[in-house]
Amino acid sequence: MTMTADLIPELGPSLGRLIDPPPAPLGVLRVPLDDVRIDLVTGVFDLAGAGRSFGTAGDRDGAMASLGRVALLGLWEKAVGTAAGRIAAEANAGLMSAGQEARYPKRRLAARRLTDQDVRAIAARLGSGGGPFVASLDALEQAANGASRSGAGEAAAMVAWQAAVTSAARRLEAAWMALEDSARAEQTRWAAEIGQIRGWRRPTWPIWAVTAIVIAAAGYLGLVLGGYLPVPPALQGLATMVWTRL
Repeated sequence: MTMTADLIPELGPSLGRLIDPPPAPLGVLRVPLDDVRIDLVTGVFDLAGAGRSFGTAGDRDGAMASLGRVALLGLWEKAVGTAAGRIAAEANAGLMSAGQEARYPKRRLAARRLTDQDVRAIAARLGSGGGPFVASLDALEQAANGASRSGAGEAAAMVAWQAAVTSAARRLEAAWMALEDSARAEQTRWAAEIGQIRGWRRPTWPIWAVTAIVIAAAGYLGLVLGGYLPVPPALQGLATMVWTRL
């Protein structure tokens, strides 16, 4: 089989809305993800370009490896991780701002800040819609293994690999759309946490309790010094000093 740049299929139509997405509202925290999407698409096109270069040079294995499972999965995981980190950073900034506004206790506020573990959990939820994409990468790897073996069915195997590549591109488009939906849900979730802190008010019962104690003590002392109640031993000195000055 003659090796040319045509070995790598055109991926633009399969990526669809990843290249030209419809207008979509940002989440409540206004976390931008457009540049993450662009980086993801650019990465796929860079891999395809490298594959075409290998194909033109007659290196079929190099061409297939350029758009292989490891490379494509790496791009996806990077996009998911970047999105998760941004959401966590914006949520932490919102928590800090709300805490300062409401004078929320610093120790309790620090305990509510998102940690690296929270970022990993967000990434897992954002990437949950990428299951079909990961499965398509497994199928792509199997097709690449079949196409790397020369034989009578070599041409058919290469066609199957190309079909697996375009299928993975379509699944990547769907995975990104699911990620955007999950990102909006995550922002809503953390916005609720921010709202709870912003609406927090310091409890007033300790102030009222202290006030009541002070008033009761002052009233008792007044009754004692006024001679209406017996003077306890602890107040004998104070009572004597007050009475001698009257």
